Amino acid sequence: MSQAEGPLVVGVDSSTQSTKALVVDAATGQVVASGQARHDVSSGPGRESDPRQWWDALCEALRQCGDAAREAAAVSIGGQQHGLVTLDERGEPVRPALLWNDVRSAPQARRLTEELGGAKFWAERTGSVPAASFTVTKWAWLAEHEPDAVRATRAVRLPHDYLTERLTGQGTTDRGDASGTGWWASATEAYDEEILGHVGLDPALLPRVVRPGEVAGTVREHHDLPFSKGTLVAPGTGDNAAAALGLGLRPGTPVMSLGTSGTVYAVSRHRPTDPTGTVAGFADAHGDWLPLACTLNCTLAVDRVAALLGLDREAVDPAAGVTFLPYLDGERTPNLPDASGLLLGLRHDTTGGQLLQAAYDGAVHALLGALDLVLDADADPSAPLLLIGGGARGTAWQQTVRRLSGRPVQVPEAKELVALGAAAQAAGLLTGEDPAAVARRWDTARGPVLEAVERDEAALARISGVLSDAAPLLARGPADR
Repeated sequence: MSQAEGPLVVGVDSSTQSTKALVVDAATGQVVASGQARHDVSSGPGRESDPRQWWDALCEALRQCGDAAREAAAVSIGGQQHGLVTLDERGEPVRPALLWNDVRSAPQARRLTEELGGAKFWAERTGSVPAASFTVTKWAWLAEHEPDAVRATRAVRLPHDYLTERLTGQGTTDRGDASGTGWWASATEAYDEEILGHVGLDPALLPRVVRPGEVAGTVREHHDLPFSKGTLVAPGTGDNAAAALGLGLRPGTPVMSLGTSGTVYAVSRHRPTDPTGTVAGFADAHGDWLPLACTLNCTLAVDRVAALLGLDREAVDPAAGVTFLPYLDGERTPNLPDASGLLLGLRHDTTGGQLLQAAYDGAVHALLGALDLVLDADADPSAPLLLIGGGARGTAWQQTVRRLSGRPVQVPEAKELVALGAAAQAAGLLTGEDPAAVARRWDTARGPVLEAVERDEAALARISGVLSDAAPLLARGPADR
């Protein structure tokens, strides 16, 4: 038996490339065991994964946790957002899941926006304007390109829904993850029958939306995990909403997450509606809202540039007039799904380190451009920017964010904030607390604050100018260049 002060809970982060599991003491927030297993993601024009490998990875991650996982009283799943999981009558995947960073549905996103009243309609109805990452556009793509798969589908789930359902045997989701589908109306907090009818999706195929603090179910008897039958299962949520819980965010505190994708977000009391489509008006996991902007190209894109140059990711030199827009996977913010990377300012004396720094600058510029739209007017502009995700501990990332934001930057010491947020949600089932309050009690946001430096206005203006001038070229598909 563990020496924990309180009951143990399990928080899971099922991300794009791996699943991580933490066993956490609900009383103190101490991580008493952890495990991790990787996923495979397809390459080529699409980004797909077999959902069954997420389950296998969860089993392996929990196996690594040992006996501590067997003592858990509650579990919660945080997962990558937007992915389209289609299941047949036996609950097996009809085809691999279409992931958030699969941008093949860009034409369907444009068409859906036009067919149903334009961007203003979508922003007011769902809180967001359809982008190629959203689930509704992926369903429309599937209906157009693989109608046999659509006809075979008996249930539609998001990634975290799929894992939760395999635990409980019940189809459930939560408001945070549902708000990223494009078919959940933020104005009414219910599935939107008009949108569903337009894309030909029967609402009976969708999971029940579980309320914050409600038990989604209990672990069923026949499973492959080290949980006792009857272990409580929390609603779970999407990865960004889980990280917000993991930080114990209060309204107005800005967050920048540096991972495969980059995101900026803040908790808000006000329902967001941005008709420009830059800000997605997501719900959070405990009753408020989570206005968020996301880029497709962040740490993975910068690491790819470093690899092409044969450099360590920290081997940067001042960019010295070089501009690099690292849109290697197309881009979501700005909305350029058909774009590719663009380099301007190359000279004989340009160094590899300058090119690499320019890639960092281009990635951070896109995020900071959206941050002002994410924050409410009453947010404190001098508040430290919480820097999280895999890139947050990299010196080059930290210094780039400081230089281009002009803000103080705080780097929480706690790792795996998505899994910690899921654990806080599971702990809230046992204690009756708001999960964000649980995370604040665990002091998860504690970490060093890097002082503000003078904002590099010249670099920001240069990158903005290149982006503006190159926008028509970037908007053209590869075949048109």
